[in-house]
Amino acid sequence: MKIANKIKHLGVLLLTVTMAVGCASQQKQEPAPEPGPSASSVAIANAKAAIKKADSLGYLWRDTGKILKKAEAAAKKGDEAAAVKLANQARNQAELAVKQYYLEQGMDRSLASKESASITYNVVKGDHLWGIAGKDDIYGNSYQWPLIYKANSDKIKDADLIYPGQEFDIDSNPSDADVGAAVSHAKTRGAWSIGTVEESDRAYLGQ
Repeated sequence: MKIANKIKHLGVLLLTVTMAVGCASQQKQEPAPEPGPSASSVAIANAKAAIKKADSLGYLWRDTGKILKKAEAAAKKGDEAAAVKLANQARNQAELAVKQYYLEQGMDRSLASKESASITYNVVKGDHLWGIAGKDDIYGNSYQWPLIYKANSDKIKDADLIYPGQEFDIDSNPSDADVGAAVSHAKTRGAWSIGTVEESDRAYLGQ
């Protein structure tokens, strides 16, 4: 009986080891997800595209290329925030140069005027709408964060949850009525939780 019990226990042990090895093998066979592009690489690529267009028109500003090089240097050092900020600055300059060209040529003035009131912001790690709106080169007033939320509602599912690498359109010249509605919503929004779209946010978007 003792020998039979030992054989039984040995069989159970071998079966357990075999299953563990099998599970480990299956886990190893699953390919690891490929990391997405960094926020700085996206911002730099967008800046390069805008610079290329401005340069093709002969309207590229003298220091725009230098700013891009600084962005690339910051990215190489691993300073994502600085790289994104510099890349966005270079891109905005290039886009303004293109709009200047169209305005001076008398081409599509209404479109150029409309676009000149819009800038682009690339989200970096640690960002949130409150902080972005409070930046001096955005609105300088955190209570205006709903303006960003509403303008990018197709990209932002929850106002309390944004991700690095997202690219937001910022209206740099909102109307007084839009600003008033945004600030009012920010101050009366009520309780919120991450991962949930609050009813007050839905109501604001529907205005």
